[in-house]
Amino acid sequence: MTQSRQQPAGRAQVLRREAVVATVPVALAALLAAAGPAAAGTTGTSGVGDPYFPLAGNGGYHVGHYDLTLRYDPGSRRLDGRAVLTARATQRLTRFDLDLQGLKVTGLTVDHARAEHRREGQELVVTPRRALRQGQWFRVTVTYTGKPGPVTDPDGSPDGWIPTDDGAFVAGEPQGAMTWFPGNNHPTDKASYDFTITVPEGHTAVANGVLLGRRTAHGRTTFRWHQPEPMAAYLATATVGKFKVEQYTTRDGIRVYNAVDPREATAAAPVLKKLPSVLEWESGLFGPYPYRAAGSIVDRAPNVGFALETQTRPVYDSAPSLSTLVHESAHQWFGDSVTLTSWKDIWLNEGFATYTEWLYAEQHGGDSAQKTFDALYARPADDALWKFPPGNPGSGANIFGTPVYARGAMALHALRTAVGDRAFHRILRAWATGHRDGHGTTAQFVSLSERLSGKNLDRLFHKWLYTPGKPEKP
Repeated sequence: MTQSRQQPAGRAQVLRREAVVATVPVALAALLAAAGPAAAGTTGTSGVGDPYFPLAGNGGYHVGHYDLTLRYDPGSRRLDGRAVLTARATQRLTRFDLDLQGLKVTGLTVDHARAEHRREGQELVVTPRRALRQGQWFRVTVTYTGKPGPVTDPDGSPDGWIPTDDGAFVAGEPQGAMTWFPGNNHPTDKASYDFTITVPEGHTAVANGVLLGRRTAHGRTTFRWHQPEPMAAYLATATVGKFKVEQYTTRDGIRVYNAVDPREATAAAPVLKKLPSVLEWESGLFGPYPYRAAGSIVDRAPNVGFALETQTRPVYDSAPSLSTLVHESAHQWFGDSVTLTSWKDIWLNEGFATYTEWLYAEQHGGDSAQKTFDALYARPADDALWKFPPGNPGSGANIFGTPVYARGAMALHALRTAVGDRAFHRILRAWATGHRDGHGTTAQFVSLSERLSGKNLDRLFHKWLYTPGKPEKP
């Protein structure tokens, strides 16, 4: 994600954030089954135990697929939704939770049988008519309505369904997905998605993945989108606006769909034109692009203040700079395909995307990564860059702070310096390809780095990721 309020690297706009699965990965199933104090019983926990967002996600089940049918009226700002979740119980369940905030539930069934449900804050507590067996696949259907709005994150920024003057800017990191559909809203639970979105004629609804079709009738247009590769809920979007649309296929067979607010089109055009070359360059570094679709959503959302790496199609609050495009594109590997398991590991997303900016500049006539590193290290000890260590930000209010981005990138440059360019690039590629469509932790990245470099790197990572204050000069 990128945000314009911070300046960790001295740029004008700087970074902040950016088929049903038939089996559950063993590590993920163990994580979900073990999360929370009641996991051993028959009640799914209200949260998976994330230290920064304790109510995010839910224990006791894994969602394999979401089928979301939405109808949005930008004039009244009313959303009518139907969500069908195909899920697998990871324990015996007499009750389970979904994450949903603010919208009125008008109906709920489990395997076509009406189920009891109640609201407890952001939790939608569901009691099926019959207990679900461990390992059982089941289907939850929720119908709902209301006027969705954003949540306010711990750092004070908006997140989720954010109305605009012609539609909605929809960006869910870290907790906003629950403002527009019920789900298992933690990065540890990834699923495939289908979207059917109906909006007034003249508006465009843009979601993730491949556009399957559009149809206009009776003054409304319905868009159908399909995202087959696993995706965390926070990376889903259903952005609505009056967009200028461009579609083409790259020479690598990637289907590109760009949706641009006409007011941003002139400024965005020269940057978006570089998207195929940026993806090709990043594929050369990190391995094949993880998805069959790509593109950009360039909205005019002056009250948002950030861009987000929504999977396959980042959403920008205004025309992006080239460095921002490079950053959000890098997230398709680091954050989207390889997803974190805890928000405290956010540097694995943002540090990597930021360092990709440095590499791009270095290889395209800009400053070397070493020069960027040196300029950052020259900052005084009381600078915001050293406020907290990126490997342990300390709270949800800090996960999009300057250290996560800039000092996280500095950690990667220190690794590159220690192991050499050849080993460093092998590490980045192995990380992206070895964890494709899955998850990763800092401990796993350290282990991989040591294995591929043949070096003990404990002191290096401790210094750059976990030491409070400004580290000693390298």
